[in-house]
Amino acid sequence: MRADGTVAATIDDDAISLGKLSASAAKRAQDLKSGLPLESFATDGADIGAEIERLVRRLAMHGLLEFPLGRSRDDDAVVIEPQMPDYWPHMPQLSDADVLALSRFAYIRRRGNDMILESPLAGALFRICSPKIAAALALLSTPQPLEQLRQQDDFLGHELLALLVDCRIVFRIDSARADGLRTGEGDDSLILWDFHDLLFHTRSTLGRHANPVGGLCPFAGLIAPLPAVRPAWPGQKVELGDISPAGSQDISAVTKVLHERHSTRIFDDQRPITLSELARLLDTAARVRSRWQSTLDFGDDGPVVSFASRPYPSGGANYPLELYLAVNKCDGLASGFYHYDADAHALVPIDARNDELDAHLAGGAFAMGAPAAPQILITIAARFGRVSWKYSSIAYALILKDVGVLMQTLYIVLTDLGLGGCAIGTADISLFAKMTGLGFHVEGPVSQFAIGRGTTPPSAG
Repeated sequence: MRADGTVAATIDDDAISLGKLSASAAKRAQDLKSGLPLESFATDGADIGAEIERLVRRLAMHGLLEFPLGRSRDDDAVVIEPQMPDYWPHMPQLSDADVLALSRFAYIRRRGNDMILESPLAGALFRICSPKIAAALALLSTPQPLEQLRQQDDFLGHELLALLVDCRIVFRIDSARADGLRTGEGDDSLILWDFHDLLFHTRSTLGRHANPVGGLCPFAGLIAPLPAVRPAWPGQKVELGDISPAGSQDISAVTKVLHERHSTRIFDDQRPITLSELARLLDTAARVRSRWQSTLDFGDDGPVVSFASRPYPSGGANYPLELYLAVNKCDGLASGFYHYDADAHALVPIDARNDELDAHLAGGAFAMGAPAAPQILITIAARFGRVSWKYSSIAYALILKDVGVLMQTLYIVLTDLGLGGCAIGTADISLFAKMTGLGFHVEGPVSQFAIGRGTTPPSAG
């Protein structure tokens, strides 16, 4: 609390302003150290309650809040830790006739000395502080009517069950449907996901968890870094230098482009990329080249699957990747957010908010360690069901392999055009969902790529 009544929090030496409180509200806010019941905000007066609620929501947005459930702060049964900035606990109405089951995406793991219950679908995780709670969760491995759960000695409690349902860790099923155990969790697109794939997607991107991400070198001082070049295997070498001399001047155009390829992180905003250059890049690297259909050999009523080939290879010729362009500076194209229609070879504007577009561009700049936003930030998104409809266990791995070959294709074409680019390994899947209105599990980012006209030769990468 500062002298002028403003409240600030410090995270990694960065000060975050949380607003200004009246003297009465500031005094009441001190109780947050030991805990405040959500329903008690307005007990000291409506104005004070509203001030405290604004403060609490701002704390939650920055991941500085947790919600303990228990008789007292020293006797918590469960502690809810928000994983998304917009998480706020809600308790849906449950009736005794509701049939509940644990989601197939939920799991319990150890974190230090804590037991954690979480799910890639949830906006919060649950720190289990009571062994009885952990044991009671096992009952939900099979569908259970709430009326029967109430009769168990280890009943989880109505409040906790409602919060678990709100987070989609526990879900209500339609017992009248034979497939209710799977379809009750969500839409058809969610049905297509394997457990490990959805977990990998949400935990290796930003937006749906509060874990550290990026080049933080967490094992520095514990384990020495591996050498850049692997130590040679023992045995007689077959020398290749005389066959393909490293310094040979007789190289092909492809070899020349590959040797010149590098990452560009700083762009010349006085000479932005042009719409003509962007069109050539997309035409060469990502445009649909041909289309066809094939009937799967499943008997007389086998499904007909459509295909559309593009310049880069794709597992099973599925081509699930879509390009979304956040345009900051482009000569001949207005700034904004666009989808690249690879079949029509056209850009279609998407009505994203300006603050979301700015945050999206800033996130790309931060991820590649650049001082300013790129001229264009390409989000490589995947239509996940395009691959998971066919492949089990390897669907997400195949998508990431597609991302790798598309990135190299973009690098090669950009180099040939005299432009610069930089592959970015992560993206905010929640922000993208807000900008497009698409469910994060339906179509979402798997990587990003910054492009534009470079200034000085950048570091290799």
